[in-house]
Amino acid sequence: MRVKRNWRLIAGQPMTELDKRILSFQNNGHLVPSRELLKTPEQIEGIRQSGVINTGVLDLIEKEIKAGMSTLEINQLVYDYTVGHGAIPAPLNYEGFPKSVCTSINEVVCHGIPSADVILKEGDIINVDVSTILNGYYSDASRMFIIGETTPEKKRLVDVTLECLHIGMEVAKPFSFVGDIGHAIQQYAEKNGYSVVRDLCGHGVGLAFHEEPEVAHFGRKNTGMLLVPGMVFTIEPMINMGRYEVEWNRKDGWTVTTRDGLPSAQWEHTFLMTETGLEILTH
Repeated sequence: MRVKRNWRLIAGQPMTELDKRILSFQNNGHLVPSRELLKTPEQIEGIRQSGVINTGVLDLIEKEIKAGMSTLEINQLVYDYTVGHGAIPAPLNYEGFPKSVCTSINEVVCHGIPSADVILKEGDIINVDVSTILNGYYSDASRMFIIGETTPEKKRLVDVTLECLHIGMEVAKPFSFVGDIGHAIQQYAEKNGYSVVRDLCGHGVGLAFHEEPEVAHFGRKNTGMLLVPGMVFTIEPMINMGRYEVEWNRKDGWTVTTRDGLPSAQWEHTFLMTETGLEILTH
């Protein structure tokens, strides 16, 4: 099947070295980004400032999170900090999502909805996923938190998942491919006895909540979209203690859990691809 060509020369302008390099990949059948996915310096600065607030939210949660706290209290902290800094929580009312943050505990893979009825307990592991809009620019990151003391098995899952994120970061180089990231993460996760969620992925971000490319956390080298300086995207591996299959909650339409009921973990950063490698915009 022919790959859709989506890099076009600008009429009336000379071909640049970047044009030549991207076209060479495109002409060899690779998927390349459109020009719109390469952010301008002004856009990058806007996303970077959004990321400062996003990181500040997660720093606050790290200080405040504890056993006995409801996930609705986490939601309130996120909302108050974000709005207090002149920004908007991106999840709030996004396609009907009712809260300002996703709080995903133990076997919940992602998109957990904060509730007054969900109380953090000693030994829980929780992913807090924060996304921020500042002056129209989006940023996105999540962290895992261990509530008090947990089991060695859960702690190892959290630690290896963070290592998976770092492994993905290491292989994401300019003019490498999205598939290189997924391949490296999958190899590392499975070597450690875990599985990688297939139904959810990282994504481009910056001018919208979700943009191209899709960043799968499994796959083959030299596949997927070419990574070019100026692209902004997340890497956010979701790693399961058991099998990779997941289920969506039919009642709320959002909460994703492991099908086998075993714990899951996730870490997420937003990155800018530069000419030398990745710059973290929010973590």
